Amino acid sequence: MAGYERWAPFYDAMRGDQAAPAAYVRALIEKHHPAAETLLELGCGTGAILEHLDGRYTVTGVDLSQPMLRIARTKLPHARLLRRDITTVELGETFDAVVCVADVVNHLRPFRAWEATFARAHEHLADGGIFVFDMNTQLHLSELAAGPPATTWSPQGDFTMLDVAEAAGAGVEVEITVFEHERRDLYRLHTATVPEISFPVERVTTSLRRRFRRVRVYDETRSRPSPLSERLHIVCTR
Repeated sequence: MAGYERWAPFYDAMRGDQAAPAAYVRALIEKHHPAAETLLELGCGTGAILEHLDGRYTVTGVDLSQPMLRIARTKLPHARLLRRDITTVELGETFDAVVCVADVVNHLRPFRAWEATFARAHEHLADGGIFVFDMNTQLHLSELAAGPPATTWSPQGDFTMLDVAEAAGAGVEVEITVFEHERRDLYRLHTATVPEISFPVERVTTSLRRRFRRVRVYDETRSRPSPLSERLHIVCTR
């Protein structure tokens, strides 16, 4: 959490436009629950996905980071955005769709935190509702750790670098370095570390099938998931 608190002002510039990822999530919802009208996003962050779903659905977003939520509120001034922990959130209502995307579950450890999030999604779904989330696979995290740092310049002149390294024990750590452009050749340095972890998809789907009546796994880049899949979207029906 501390890493994202510090990274919040630069998050959108690094991630880029999220219209395409949001469109894929919407396509999955329309495929499996075309009548959906209400939507809850767990871990909505800066609202980068939610802003593209607002209008089609009546949206609610929850996130633990207040700086992230402040940015989201500028994009979604009329949406309900709440500061909550996605592993324990209790809103006392149900939705047609619950989504949790942009690697959110990969930031949770240990696996029981994933399961707690699955349980919260299930409890906030109406009968027939769907839970859609994505996950970086173990393969993808290993590839990121083996590859070069990712870098980007923002329109404001900020320079961001993400360097992924294998973490002791399991998973990876994302070392975030931001040179914030203040004026002329003056920059302010910001650093943070964000952990990520993944688990075998079989373990994930086994856990999900204990709660949901149907679980489907998708790879946006392939006709079906395979051991070479780097990111998976999972659709669960209550």
